[in-house]
Amino acid sequence: MLSLILSTAAIVLFFMTFVFFIAQILEDNSVADIAWGLGFVIVALYALGSTGTFFPRQILITLLVLLWGVRLAVYILSRKKGRGEDFRYRNLRKKWNKNAALKSYLSIYLLQSVLMLVIALPIIFVNHYYGFLGEELTRLDNVGITIWSFGFVFEVIADFQLGRFRKDAKNKGKIMNKGLWKYSRHPNYFGEAVMWWGIFIISVASPNGFYTLVSPLLITNLLLFFSGIPLLEKKYKNNKAFQEYAKKTPIFVPNFFKK
Repeated sequence: MLSLILSTAAIVLFFMTFVFFIAQILEDNSVADIAWGLGFVIVALYALGSTGTFFPRQILITLLVLLWGVRLAVYILSRKKGRGEDFRYRNLRKKWNKNAALKSYLSIYLLQSVLMLVIALPIIFVNHYYGFLGEELTRLDNVGITIWSFGFVFEVIADFQLGRFRKDAKNKGKIMNKGLWKYSRHPNYFGEAVMWWGIFIISVASPNGFYTLVSPLLITNLLLFFSGIPLLEKKYKNNKAFQEYAKKTPIFVPNFFKK
């Protein structure tokens, strides 16, 4: 297990360092957002290939990660076209000034490498302990697939609705509060967290699989308290329309009973 974790860590670090150099050439650190999903795809493919076996559960968790990671990367790339560096990274670049390159590597790319490795633990566990899990999928796997599918569909629909809203010039300056966004201020982030809880459930049957609980806990806390929601909430703190929307709409878990 340790050797697989260490070799995966080396691959993740190499990939994110490569992305860092691309970002320096483009002067755009928001390429890290595109690389985030792709990094997990690389981890999943490496973990699967390193075992030399292709049991159903290994293939399942790899396909789920591929579907999520590639879709997310394509979505962020399409959303980013013509918009330049994301406001979060622009603000950091101004704050860091002369030491922007070094600080961006440590605070963005190196940090994301560590986070990616921890969040990917369920993928590593499933592939390492394939011999202990049996060849057939179980009811627990079906529960995990169901939860992951719900989260994936939720995130895709939320992203689609937001993208369509932003493309309409009539909505410029307005707050998205329709569709899934009527029930949660960040339904896309909610869907992403749910997906990782589903992946955790698939991996929990592995020996010591409960340790992989750190994965969904970490991604959920990141989205809720650090990299995701807080930055967007801060951006709109002086927007009166958003503050009215916030009074009526939950920040994360949807309220489908909302009138």
